Amino acid sequence: MRQSKLFTKTQKTVSAGETSKNAQLLTRGGFIYKNSAGIYTYLPLGWRVIEKLSNIIREEMNAIGSVEMFMPALVSKEYLQATDRWDKGVGFKVVSQTDLDKLQAPIRQLADKLQEEYVLGWTHEEVITVIASNYVNSYRDLPFFTYQIQTKFRNEKRPKSGLLRGREFMMKDLYSFHTDQKDLECFYEVVKFAYLRIFERCGLEALYTLAAGGDFTEDYTHEFQVLAEVGEDSILYCNKCKYAENKEVSKLKTGDKCKECNGKMQSANSIEVGNIFPLGTKYSKALNLKYKDEDGNEKQVVMGSYGIGLGRLMATIVEKYNDDKGIIWPSSVAPFGMHLLSLDKNKDADKIYQTLIEKGVQVLYDDRDVSVGEKFADADLIGISMRAVVSEKSLKKGGVEIKMRDSDKEEIIKIDDLSK
Repeated sequence: MRQSKLFTKTQKTVSAGETSKNAQLLTRGGFIYKNSAGIYTYLPLGWRVIEKLSNIIREEMNAIGSVEMFMPALVSKEYLQATDRWDKGVGFKVVSQTDLDKLQAPIRQLADKLQEEYVLGWTHEEVITVIASNYVNSYRDLPFFTYQIQTKFRNEKRPKSGLLRGREFMMKDLYSFHTDQKDLECFYEVVKFAYLRIFERCGLEALYTLAAGGDFTEDYTHEFQVLAEVGEDSILYCNKCKYAENKEVSKLKTGDKCKECNGKMQSANSIEVGNIFPLGTKYSKALNLKYKDEDGNEKQVVMGSYGIGLGRLMATIVEKYNDDKGIIWPSSVAPFGMHLLSLDKNKDADKIYQTLIEKGVQVLYDDRDVSVGEKFADADLIGISMRAVVSEKSLKKGGVEIKMRDSDKEEIIKIDDLSK
């Protein structure tokens, strides 16, 4: 992509209301645009990062035998009423009784006749359970696992911290269906390690953390927490084996012995980047999802639910990887593999860009007619892992000047070797 054709621009400052590092840097770098409180647009650079995260997640989800689908954002009242979650106040209700009362008589009569109310989906356990009930009849139909990457909505009263707490966000939610608890527990472990691989590929060390079930289940669940001073969660974790518990459910204290080893428990702030829930039969009972076992007996399907917030993941990476100049993207999730800068108007840079594109290298090419200082400053702010500078000076030395974003070292690479 030619940077001159990128309609967005970097900014030197952002609104004083954006206090979080991720919101400041992502806005200044031209990755996101704040439409209103807790609602952001992913601009071209930001969407490329989201695509990188999505691809990593898809690869790992597909590898454990899960298949992708896509469910509607509008969820009918009947689904959530069955599990007593309609009045939780978590989702945005599209048509409420209060709204109907405000309508003029003819329109109100029509709406009353339809008897339909919806919420903008904040989760899809009920929806997928009803769908599954149309296809699951026998133990031979189980287990199966399906996931989606979709926009979710939360009636967040106090959206803050940029992409870490919003009203509209992208999520990967996976649902699993099993014949019994033992089979669920086996898959639960499979997802645990798939999640750890996802976060590692994104450059993050996530701690597998015991947590509460919230609105999803009465059982304990598990979160994946990344240590960060700006994190809203507080956890206790072992300094040796990394066993961790959320302080909301933990009976341990700082300095206590770890349950798993002889290490000591430490306290820290953290950011939740994923969670997994053993749902049991809560939703299958409420929505009549059953199967017949080998003897022909009817039994409830056992379920699990597993989530990763993509925007939250993106924000966490920025919170962990930055300096006073801007973002430092891990190469696996950077919007481009290389940031090519042309410091002088010459045909060599154009030729190098075309050659790289032909060889499949993802390149952001700064061909703008701006100062050298502005190009370097923008490159540091945007934070692509590798910067390649083409100038008369570099060409005289035999090639292109290469510098990694997280290093001060510069070296000259021959043009023919650049794509490697």
